[in-house]
Amino acid sequence: MQKYLLLIVWLFALSAGQAQSQNASISGKVSSENGQALELLTVALEGTVLGTNTNNAGEFTISNIKPGSYTLRVGGVGYKSVRQPVTLNAGDNLNLSFTLQPSASTLDEVVVSASRTVETLDETPASVHVLDSRTLQVQSQISTDLGNIMANTVPGLAMNSNTTSNVGQTLRGRNALIMVDGIPQSTPLRNGSRDVRTIDPSAIERVEIVKGATAVYGNGADGGLINYITKQPNTSKPLSAYTSITGTGNLFHSDETLGGRISQQFTGKIKDFDYVASGTYEKTGVLRDGEGEVISPVYGLGETKMYNGFAKAGYNFSSDHRVEAMYNYFGSRQNSDYVLQEGEYGITPSIGVKGEVQGEPEGTKYNHNAQVRYIGKNLFLNSNVELSAYLQDFYTVYGYTPYFEKGGQSTIKSAKNGVRLNLNTPFRINNEVEGSIIYGADYLNDVTSQPLVDGRTWVPEIDLKNLAPYAQLQLNILQDLNFKAGYRFDNVSIDVDDFTQLMVQDSKNKGAYIGGDAVQGGNLKFNANTFNVGLRYSALEYFKPFVSYSQGFSMIDVGRYVRSAKEDFISQMDLEPVIVNNYEAGFHSQIGIASFSGAYFVSTSKLGANLIANEAGVYEIERAPERVAGFEALVDLFISDKITLGANASYSEGKADIDRDGDYNDSEDKYLTSLRIPPFKFTSYLNLKPVNNLSVNLQWVYSGERERFALNANGGYASGQGPVKAFDVFNVAASYQATEKLSLNLGVENLLDKAYYLPQAYWYGRDDNFTRANGARVQLGAAYKW
Repeated sequence: MQKYLLLIVWLFALSAGQAQSQNASISGKVSSENGQALELLTVALEGTVLGTNTNNAGEFTISNIKPGSYTLRVGGVGYKSVRQPVTLNAGDNLNLSFTLQPSASTLDEVVVSASRTVETLDETPASVHVLDSRTLQVQSQISTDLGNIMANTVPGLAMNSNTTSNVGQTLRGRNALIMVDGIPQSTPLRNGSRDVRTIDPSAIERVEIVKGATAVYGNGADGGLINYITKQPNTSKPLSAYTSITGTGNLFHSDETLGGRISQQFTGKIKDFDYVASGTYEKTGVLRDGEGEVISPVYGLGETKMYNGFAKAGYNFSSDHRVEAMYNYFGSRQNSDYVLQEGEYGITPSIGVKGEVQGEPEGTKYNHNAQVRYIGKNLFLNSNVELSAYLQDFYTVYGYTPYFEKGGQSTIKSAKNGVRLNLNTPFRINNEVEGSIIYGADYLNDVTSQPLVDGRTWVPEIDLKNLAPYAQLQLNILQDLNFKAGYRFDNVSIDVDDFTQLMVQDSKNKGAYIGGDAVQGGNLKFNANTFNVGLRYSALEYFKPFVSYSQGFSMIDVGRYVRSAKEDFISQMDLEPVIVNNYEAGFHSQIGIASFSGAYFVSTSKLGANLIANEAGVYEIERAPERVAGFEALVDLFISDKITLGANASYSEGKADIDRDGDYNDSEDKYLTSLRIPPFKFTSYLNLKPVNNLSVNLQWVYSGERERFALNANGGYASGQGPVKAFDVFNVAASYQATEKLSLNLGVENLLDKAYYLPQAYWYGRDDNFTRANGARVQLGAAYKW
């Protein structure tokens, strides 16, 4: 079906083409008040698909514009937006200059993830956090691990684990749906917790984080969604390139820690064709903690080789019709000379010692993402249309374990294919009320399994099909009151193959193996109805409040349940989805040099989906109601063009209503584990530009305590219940613009070389997971634009 859809898209776009010889163009330059060229700002014609970013000289060009009247918008994070009406005649080549004033506000930032249409944060009645290209560039100088980058910058997102796993890195205490250009990376049918690290930062333009339950993209976003938006072409000239070379290693205790990274990008525009392509290779050395010990190699980021290849190409048939295609490959494998030496939980860390590693290298063998899109503007009823088809092919390998009879390594294979149709029809009721209706449908086919490397089946193929129509109403009342309301209906069908259970270790008798039962598959179905409504008022710079109610849904980890099922238990599975209700109130304020944001949220669900093991070791679903509540606060002070500082804080807590009486404070009720609920987090930064060519960013990250659980009958802690201890760490990034094209970069993670533990080391409550974080780790490199 997919190849026919692509053919239809291509023919439709061709039929919409028209002669370009009489079109016009706009070029120009964007500068600051002191005459400094401003790079990576957005320049776009409102109401069209035409736009670009300024280059390193602050220059831009937009071509192939149909004659007519438009509004040109120039802006970006850190600067006040400028809108200028322009009228173009056939053959015009308009040249403009803009001088932008600094601003601490980020509400002019353009986002697409919150409602699947282009809008600014000023129009969005929800908590949305954007990591723009500048922030990504600075943070990538400290660490190239996306889990680390986001943990250090995004309030409400739990800390990372310093491994390939993102277990416990929740968003507001619930699941986050990870996407690349809207393509889902998560594997909900058998959650392997590898979805955060599925693309390299070198291929990302920005990251959009929508907080709170949302069903905009379907299953799995009951805590929000994280969308990696890939690089956009530089359309100012036919060819430009960017080369980056970096050396890595420990600042102290550097033995065997040296590594390196190289990245190359090409981009440009030739007539109506634009493109961007990049390749990145990174090899890390051994990772050591603040005392020089080798960090445990289990799912580690040390001694790994990472490859990322990215390409995007587009063709503008006219100002109203565009086709583009994107492809990204990511792979990361570990080849370690070290094996685990267990420590003692709470006393001594687990470390790596020289030894023979069993099995094949662990890590993600491949993650392929591909998408083709048709974008049409000003079609029937002045509607905008986006039609896309995508695929994701993912394969990851886990470490060797004797848990299986005769030992083995499990893997997760997931193949997704999907089609999305999104339409946006604007309307005007009168001069005071205008709006749009966003509507369409999504289709997703997800086939996931968990075989062993040698071919044995642990979890058979699970085949999900999901068809979901949706509609969203947006109203702009008196220009300053933005109202949204929407509905989505997900119809889900899941087929599970027949299979024979693997023989695995008996939890009560480690020397024996159990399993081998023949399990009958079956077909499971459920529907999910989700709603949202929100309101934002933006007339007052000093107080722009919003309120919202939104729903999202997630399903149980079917694969984990299936692999322990007996006989025909699958047909009896309770697949009713977890519908999460997110209630939220927030605001943004701009007072002089200060920018403030805050939000308070309450997240409830009538059902839970936690899997717990019964006395026989078989997983059952804990379906007790849950409630999570918390707050987030941010402040930025734009003191001058040379000094900026800011901070953010986030806190949440959650409980399960075990006796289902509506009261979460009974003696039977219990706190949600730290697998879900992170401790209090506070981060701050100071950005200095002592001279025009030098930028220094100092960052402080603090993570607090969380102690909610007592020792169990065995004198230990169940997974997720270990008492979490506080820590803090300083990071620094510096960049020096040696010439117009050459920049020198330095980044240090854990500047003071502290020996500390991340929250995961504590809440697991196990000897083997009690590992320290990185010591002082340095990146030193150079980048050249040509």
